[in-house]
Amino acid sequence: MKKYVIIGNGVAAAGCIEGIRTQDTASEITVISEENHPVYCRPLISYCLEGKTTIEKMNYREKDYYLNNGCNVLYGKQAIKIDDKHKLVITNSGDEIPYDELCIATGSSPFVPPFPGLETVDKKFSFMTIDDMQALEHAINKNTRVFIVGAGLIGLKCAEGLADRVSEITVCDLADRILSSILDEECAALMQKHLEKHGIKFLLGDSVATFDKNTAKMNSGTDVAFDVLVLAVGVRANTALLKEIGGEVNRGILINDKMQTSIAHIYAAGDCTEGDDISSGQKKVLAILPNAYIQGKCAGINMAGGEAVFDNAIPMNSIGFFGLHAMTAGSYPTKQDGGEVYEEKGDSFIKRLYMKDGFLAGYILIGKVDRAGIYTSLIREKMPLTDIDAAMLKKSPSLAIFLPETRRKKLGGVL
Repeated sequence: MKKYVIIGNGVAAAGCIEGIRTQDTASEITVISEENHPVYCRPLISYCLEGKTTIEKMNYREKDYYLNNGCNVLYGKQAIKIDDKHKLVITNSGDEIPYDELCIATGSSPFVPPFPGLETVDKKFSFMTIDDMQALEHAINKNTRVFIVGAGLIGLKCAEGLADRVSEITVCDLADRILSSILDEECAALMQKHLEKHGIKFLLGDSVATFDKNTAKMNSGTDVAFDVLVLAVGVRANTALLKEIGGEVNRGILINDKMQTSIAHIYAAGDCTEGDDISSGQKKVLAILPNAYIQGKCAGINMAGGEAVFDNAIPMNSIGFFGLHAMTAGSYPTKQDGGEVYEEKGDSFIKRLYMKDGFLAGYILIGKVDRAGIYTSLIREKMPLTDIDAAMLKKSPSLAIFLPETRRKKLGGVL
């Protein structure tokens, strides 16, 4: 009987549990959970803040999930050290938990720049967990002025969740556009215009020089008065546990396509990892929920003696603000990189397909996101555009774009 230990209790951990149980239904699984909550869908915290869902409905699995999977969950515990020589995980309460196979699924943490005067701000919050959301909710009312530092996914989803619950929301970002990591200038402008219609104010290309209690003094000379501050500048992968024992770490924990780290019997999965992005050929931290689950399941299967690989990861995002939806995936090669772009656009939508070397490399869809899964499949599978009806792909993607033989495979032999 093996002893399995998983550090973390997010979606990657759930994938790991389920991967282990495909191979080993009897051995002990210990989950070290820093949060006092069962696994839940983090992207839903803004909808909970908005009142569109509840904490119970955010649960990723059923109530008896851990019991049914033979898991011992240590809630409210933090792993502070790995002793790989003796195969032990040490927690903040002094527990020494033995393992035969270990998975690090520690996710990421908010990055907070050392803003001068930040210590003078009384009501300041992050927005990554249920506890963050509940703390923020207790601090607001209809008269609250909220200042959000960071116009990325976390900051903007927080703004959406707060929009009907506070009097004023201002969002600032050092970048000259919102969602700068996934959208270009024109696409970002379309999204920003939509957000502004719902009362969100922006200060872009600007940053905080100093805080003085309830005032942010900006580098541009503008003063922003607020009652509540939300820090959503960015996140950093939690890599310290592996780094401290000499494991290979870059921006994330480096893994191979079996989710193995550089240290024997230690795997990693989810937002704390850095792996291959097949759409760009680069190593990246791909901090998105579907990848986290697949990585976790792959890790679990291999930890239990099975054989699994995950070798077609790509960056993906599916987001929506006040009814306007956007999906992005892959990479966006420019003409200088040898790429080409197919585009359709109107007042409320933009569709861009990025191609290079005879393959679909990436896409940006705003306002019209139907059948995006077909585009994603083409990127993941690296299917040559010569093997499909490329004209139909651009205008109206469906299974009809594939050659009959490919359709048979995708439909299980049925045309």
